[in-house]
Amino acid sequence: MSYRSANSNQSAPLTLLDGAMGTELIERGASTHDGLWSAGALLDAPEAVLDIHVDYIKSGAQIITTNTYSTIPSYLEKAGLASRYEELARKAGSIAKQAVDKTSSHIKIAASIPPLDESYRPDLVQSPEESFPVYVKLATALIPFVDYFLCETMSSIQEAEITLRGVKTALGKKKVPIWVSFTLTEEPEGCLRSGESVELAVSRAEEQGAQAVLFNCTSPESIEYAVGAVADKTNLPVGGYPNRFSEVPTDWTLDNDLVIKRNEQLNESTFVDGALRCRAKGATIYGGCCGIRPSFIRALGENLRTENV
Repeated sequence: MSYRSANSNQSAPLTLLDGAMGTELIERGASTHDGLWSAGALLDAPEAVLDIHVDYIKSGAQIITTNTYSTIPSYLEKAGLASRYEELARKAGSIAKQAVDKTSSHIKIAASIPPLDESYRPDLVQSPEESFPVYVKLATALIPFVDYFLCETMSSIQEAEITLRGVKTALGKKKVPIWVSFTLTEEPEGCLRSGESVELAVSRAEEQGAQAVLFNCTSPESIEYAVGAVADKTNLPVGGYPNRFSEVPTDWTLDNDLVIKRNEQLNESTFVDGALRCRAKGATIYGGCCGIRPSFIRALGENLRTENV
């Protein structure tokens, strides 16, 4: 299957990330949308986690992401498992490493370092005193398995800075690249969910030692706008990985009754078009977040390979 580039500018090559883990587990009947979210599969269906990693690798992903988005105390405590977050993070890292060993040694692993309360909610970001020690332990548990740290779905500059500081503390003198990815509002464009500008967020992340800056879990259009706004203002690689949702309600939580509707207009073809437009704006890293399945990553990978023939 081939897709038409939305822009004839053949920019720098794209490093291809994987796609969703949590929503993919739901599609395969191995998780639910509430409670433990994707962490439950580490206990009840670890083979499904392994299979998803392998499917993304076979689809062309060059970097896969550990299933640690919900191995955090605030989610795990719902099942009385808060004290096991380091153990489950190590298990997720080990499964990702198994997938790489099973398929191809050149595939890299990124450690997902997520918000410690709810996604998209800058008003619920935990204090540095609460979150910093958890981030240090979470990152420490993942160090043996990963090639990158991905502090993702950061809704504010403060949240990103606490997360970065925790990972850097865990690493000490070890040299592992740390990437930061911010989640955005749909309107106005160019803002984090905190209302802070993407330009300021990228500048602060660069000052704090991030080695790439991305935008995730928002629409392809918002990511494209943000990449265009910052690409010529930073020396860092930039990129993004969109979700397949319509706009997220501002007071959404994993366990409340608010529903995030799927964006049915985002399919494999439009995903590829969005990636190519984003590349033309300066992106060098691209992949998928919630709702983006292996078929989307495969479509983008096939398109990129066709360009190089």
